Amino acid sequence: MHALAMNSTEHTLWVSALIVGLVVLVAVAALLSLLIYLVRIIDRRVVAVRDTLKAAKANTAGTVLIPQVAAGVDAVLHEGLQHHLFLGRVLGKVKS
Repeated sequence: MHALAMNSTEHTLWVSALIVGLVVLVAVAALLSLLIYLVRIIDRRVVAVRDTLKAAKANTAGTVLIPQVAAGVDAVLHEGLQHHLFLGRVLGKVKS
């Protein structure tokens, strides 16, 4: 049988290729770990945003009543103005 022997150049190339492969493997593992970490942060923040939006929805659920309240306030102000004018005429402070 013929034994395979490497010369020093081939040996250096193989060692270099193995080192480069190991560096690439470590870099990929580090980047994937960073990606997983960032996805977890994003997931927590999405939950916080969702909860904030739910709270905002609950806080603004009664906004449908704003026009009704505004109409009621206008009616009260109109009635108050009528009373003011009437009392002003009766007391002689407002001219008709």
